[in-house]
Order: sequence, then C-alpha cells, then structure tokens
Amino acid sequence: MNKATVAHQSGKSMKDVSAALVEVCSVRLGETWFGVPITHILEIVGAARPQPVPLAPGYVGGLVHYRGDVLTTVSLRQLLSLSPKIGAQDILVLESAGGCFGLLVDSVGEVLTLSASDHEPNPSILDQRRKALFAGAYKLKDRLLVMLDPERLDPLLLSQAS
Repeated sequence: MNKATVAHQSGKSMKDVSAALVEVCSVRLGETWFGVPITHILEIVGAARPQPVPLAPGYVGGLVHYRGDVLTTVSLRQLLSLSPKIGAQDILVLESAGGCFGLLVDSVGEVLTLSASDHEPNPSILDQRRKALFAGAYKLKDRLLVMLDPERLDPLLLSQAS
C-alpha cells in the first residue's frame, strides 16, 4: 500500500501520512533484529574485517579503511555483552554530531517503512545501559524491531559514558 492509498483510506493529507511514517534499515545481530533510521546511514559496507586496536575500550570493533580515511567501528555485539562473531561482518557507516563511524552488525536486512503508531517506548524494566542504547521498538507482523539511536552509539559519547 502506498502513501496515497494510506492517506485516502485514513482521510489524512499526504503530509500527515508522510510524517507518521519512518524509514529504517533493519540489521540482524544473532536472532534479534534492530533498526537504524536511514537518515543517519551514509553507506553499507559488506564483509568487512576491522583491524583490532590494542588497549581500546571493548566496544571498539576496530579500524577500517573507508574512502581514504580510517574509520572507527563500534561493535554492537560488545555493547550488548554478546560473544564476538567470527569472520566478516557488515558495517553501517553512520553520521552523527561527532562525525562518521562504523557500526558492526552480523548482517544487513532491508529498508522498512514503518508507521509511528507501531512504535513502543523502551520497557521500564530495561536496565539503564540498554535504555541508553535503544530508542524503543516497532511491532512488526512476525517480530519486534528494536530501534537504535546512532547518536547514542557514537564512539565519542560512549567513551565519555565509560
């Protein structure tokens, strides 16, 4: 169903419907699906193998060459206290107020257009560390999509919080 159909059926203008929809890139980590707003994604780099950084904080996944620069990556697995993935991972190159950085994930899914009405805030029982990383979740037909806020994943902010 396109935006015009949604607008017609709901009696809302196209502007109202567009404001109620959000586009996110889905990424997988183990069996869990996460979402990242596409407005923060510059590029997706597949099958990357970051170089480790000795003595770096645990959440630093390593460094990769990116368009002539060196890009610091953040390991979502490490942030969530999951075991490291052996082998190549996908990287979302994200833009935040602190600059660009990479987010290491097991795999990238598809871009989804979601309704704001399907968004739920973080549950109150979630520990503070995870509340700081997650921005609620979207209810999909067959699963939940936990939203990530790229600003909260910025390595500079993570280093200040440690």
